[in-house]
Amino acid sequence: MKPEPSNSSTRTVTAERLVDFDGPDDPLNPQNWPMRKRASMSVIIGLATMMVSFASSVFAPAIPLVMKAYGITREVGTLGISLYVFGFASGPLIFGPFSELHGRHIPMVIAMFGFTVFSFATAVSKDVQSLFILRFFTGFFGAGPLTLAGPLFVDMFNARQRGIPIVMFCLMVFTGPLIAPFIGGFIVMNPSLGWRWTAYIPGIMGAAITVFVTLFLDETYVPVVLARKADRLRRETGDWSIHAVHDEVSFDLHAVVRDYFSIPLKMLVWDPIVLCMSLFGAFVYGLLYLFLTAYPIIFQKIHGMNPGVGGLPYLGVVIGLLLGAVGIAATQPWMERKAERTGLEIMPEWRLPIAIPGATAFSGGLFWLGWTGYQPTTHWIAPTLSGLLTGFGLLTMFLPSLVYLVEARARKSASAVAAHTFLRSGAGGAFPLFATYMFNNMGVEWACTLLGCIGAVLVPIPVLLYVCGAQIRQKSRLSVA
Repeated sequence: MKPEPSNSSTRTVTAERLVDFDGPDDPLNPQNWPMRKRASMSVIIGLATMMVSFASSVFAPAIPLVMKAYGITREVGTLGISLYVFGFASGPLIFGPFSELHGRHIPMVIAMFGFTVFSFATAVSKDVQSLFILRFFTGFFGAGPLTLAGPLFVDMFNARQRGIPIVMFCLMVFTGPLIAPFIGGFIVMNPSLGWRWTAYIPGIMGAAITVFVTLFLDETYVPVVLARKADRLRRETGDWSIHAVHDEVSFDLHAVVRDYFSIPLKMLVWDPIVLCMSLFGAFVYGLLYLFLTAYPIIFQKIHGMNPGVGGLPYLGVVIGLLLGAVGIAATQPWMERKAERTGLEIMPEWRLPIAIPGATAFSGGLFWLGWTGYQPTTHWIAPTLSGLLTGFGLLTMFLPSLVYLVEARARKSASAVAAHTFLRSGAGGAFPLFATYMFNNMGVEWACTLLGCIGAVLVPIPVLLYVCGAQIRQKSRLSVA
């Protein structure tokens, strides 16, 4: 005879025996967890994001030594960065949909473990072919935190709370690659270390973060949380008809490819919101990695700095990022006032106005960098200060593009972020490949002028979506709203 279900169990099971939360205040709901727990998990996610981003560019100062060790050209050496970022582009197509099948925790653990293993493998690689292949797979697994951080924050915080965590995430995305070059520069200048330590250090840090992710990052994806609750209730009550909606998802390889892994690519093709925001973010992210070529040319080749000191001007961009965070925070009271007039509902389009001055500042910063950095007679502080504008633009362009996707496509946020990460990482990997030719053939001033003009062309995108975004969102050919 089956035992009678408890009162608490009865309240969570519908007539169809479907499990749900015990009302809006159910402590099992990740958005109702204690703030201390959510904050600590956010810190772990931020550290993971920063480390995989750091590893992408810490290799840049090692390129001259790798060129000498293996007898390759600068363009071939740059593949060590590009292939890593191409790994960023391919990883989201797996980790994003996988997280919508099995939750966030398992993919994060797999991603950080794979990142750690391949970092150490890169450090002990024996030839240039294995070095580049291992860099690619390090980036592939490193894409996990980049893809899952946004959905994790959506799981844990409501629309009014998630601003600070997502700003932190974006700061980590950009700060990692910007502080890595001068750290890597001092590493390769130290005869006791050498270029292989640009892979050992991410591996050591990745191992520590993997332990934190495994032990302290709880599952946040609501369908999986409810599926686990249903399993617990079945065992407690003996009623095997109790189930969650996610239990009805069966694993069929063809259906998984059709319904999950192909969704990010479909969203890029058929969803104008995803396409526009991904293009917007791709240019910004591509320029971030193009700076890994532009700044050494300006500060090491033209101004004669060594690899360590020559990476310090990136701090100008980091300060600009912090100014961008202040600018984004300054828009919060405006959104709160608008939300009070709409029943506390925050529209995704309200995230976009800060991107308009951001795109303008970004374009202006590129002009400033080019026309103050192309000759040694101009003091090095002048091109360094251009980073205040470019850093401000980087954050205030990138973050709205990401948050807008997360909120506009909430039901498939992981796949939307995967599409965004795929396209932007493709740009991030491609830009360094032509950057050397571009700056050598056009000159620093005209190369930056061309990029600044392209940046100016992007300014109307947030304007258009702020005005017409709500209508465009409703016309998507995919049922992913």
